[in-house]
Amino acid sequence: MITGVLEVLVPATLANLGSGFDALGVAVDVYLTVRAEPAPCDRFVYAGEGAVPPTPDNLVHQGYRAAWAELGQAAPPVALWADNPIPLARGMGSSSAALVAGAAVADRMSGGKLGKDGVFAVTARIEGHPDNVAPAVYGGFVAALADPPLAIPLPVPDVRFVLAIPAYEVPTPLARAALPKLYPLQDAVFNLARSALWPAALASGRLEVLREAARDRLHQPHRAHLMPGLEGALEAAYAAGALAAFVGGAGPTLAAVVRPGLEAPVREALGGYAGSGGRTLILGPGAGYTWKET
Repeated sequence: MITGVLEVLVPATLANLGSGFDALGVAVDVYLTVRAEPAPCDRFVYAGEGAVPPTPDNLVHQGYRAAWAELGQAAPPVALWADNPIPLARGMGSSSAALVAGAAVADRMSGGKLGKDGVFAVTARIEGHPDNVAPAVYGGFVAALADPPLAIPLPVPDVRFVLAIPAYEVPTPLARAALPKLYPLQDAVFNLARSALWPAALASGRLEVLREAARDRLHQPHRAHLMPGLEGALEAAYAAGALAAFVGGAGPTLAAVVRPGLEAPVREALGGYAGSGGRTLILGPGAGYTWKET
C-alpha cells in the first residue's frame, strides 16, 4: 500500500450537452484539489466555494470508502484537505469531482488495483450520473453509461466554453422532480437523433452541426421555470456566435461552446443571465483527474 501525502486534481464537468441527457458530458479546466494523508482517524478540512461541514461524512470520504469496499477491504483512516473552486449546486459536477477524488485516492493508496476504469465504475454507481463522472475521470468529451459501466472518450476540438453561472442554486433533486414521468415518442426520437450528432460532429470536425446537436426536449424545457431567462439566454448565445449552448447538468449554469476568439461577445451576451451576484467564466476543455507531485 502506498503511504505518504497524495494530491489529486479533478475537473469540473458539464453533463447532458443538451440532447445527451444522462449520457454525454465534458470536462472543463477548473479543478478540485484534494490532499490526502494517512491519519489515526478520518479528518476533513474544506476551503473554497460554498460551505461544507468539516466532518468525515462528506462526498470525498464517501468515494474513498466506496472504492475500498469495491476492493473488499476496510478503508484506512485518512485526513483530507479539499480546495474547491467549483461552484456548488450549479450544474458543474462538484459532487462528481468530490466522489472521483476520494475514489482516486483510495485507488492510488491500494497501488492502482482499480485503475481509472474501476474508479469510474464505482463512482458512476454511487453518483448515478455517469455523464458527470466520466469526464471527471477521463477528461474531454465522453459518452457514458452507468449500467453496465462504459465510458468512451470522444475527440476534443479546439473550442472554449463560456459559462454563465447565476448566484442561485438549483439542487439536483428539485431539477429531477421537474421532469415528467412519461415522454411522447416523438420527443424521445428527437433527442436520440440529436445526441447521435455529438460524436459524429466531434469526429468529423463539423462543428457547425453542434447547434442542432444541442437541441433538447427531455429536460431543459421542463426545468426552464427554475432558471429565469433561460430561453432568451440560449438565443442570445447563438446570436453572438456560439456553436452550441445548453444547461450544464441540472443547472442553472448555462454553457456555450465557442471557437477561440469569439469568447468576448458570447460572454457579454450571457452577462444578463448570470445576473447580479452571478459570474461568467471562460474555460477550455479539462483533463481527467491527475496527480500533483508533493
